Amino acid sequence: MASTGTKPAIPFEDWQQRLSEVAPNKSELNRLIMDYLVIEGYKDAAQKFAEECGMSSNSDLDFIEERMRIRFAVQSGNIEEAVERVNDLDPEILDTHPQLYFHLQQQRLIELIRTGNIEDALMFAQEELAPRGEEFPELLDELEKTMTLLVFDPTANVQSPVSNLLDFSQRQKVAIELNSAILAARSCPHDPKLPSIVKLLQWSQSQLDEAVDYPHLLNPLTGKLETNDGSQA
Repeated sequence: MASTGTKPAIPFEDWQQRLSEVAPNKSELNRLIMDYLVIEGYKDAAQKFAEECGMSSNSDLDFIEERMRIRFAVQSGNIEEAVERVNDLDPEILDTHPQLYFHLQQQRLIELIRTGNIEDALMFAQEELAPRGEEFPELLDELEKTMTLLVFDPTANVQSPVSNLLDFSQRQKVAIELNSAILAARSCPHDPKLPSIVKLLQWSQSQLDEAVDYPHLLNPLTGKLETNDGSQA
């Protein structure tokens, strides 16, 4: 093993040999990819990938499509449509997840405020959200923050301390929570393993950087390695 400065350096050939000794099984990689495509709702890609790999998706592709319709409805701010679709799919999901139902109703309130329907927003908050806040006191803080939006005109160029509730990321947060509950109701995994593995790889490389110089994996999508002198292989 060579040395670069105070840290030992592993030549590219040696590193590549070590990687080849721990190469994962191809079928395991295929399952990881299929797991990601199904959970994230890429129906067409999942179907095509299954055909090319000669494997079964073991999933109801119509179920994937309906989940994506529900997710898109939330991401578009059509909360009533999303709730109707969820109830058509499985009415017990929202009945058994009161916090999730609150977040959907909270998002509906946000959409009313966004469009300037202040009178409707106040009535909706009083009739739908306030009773749930009394039933679940831990949700009162979220309700109060949402009501703060009423003090600020969403069309004016005034920064609100809770303006993040009007961001797309808020819709996305609710959409992810709802998608996870739908998957759990079918006893399906709701978090794909692939992103976690990539994060673990990045963390492992950052830890290894402190001890040794070695060829880095630049991009998991391409599999390219950067050697110690900066060249790619």
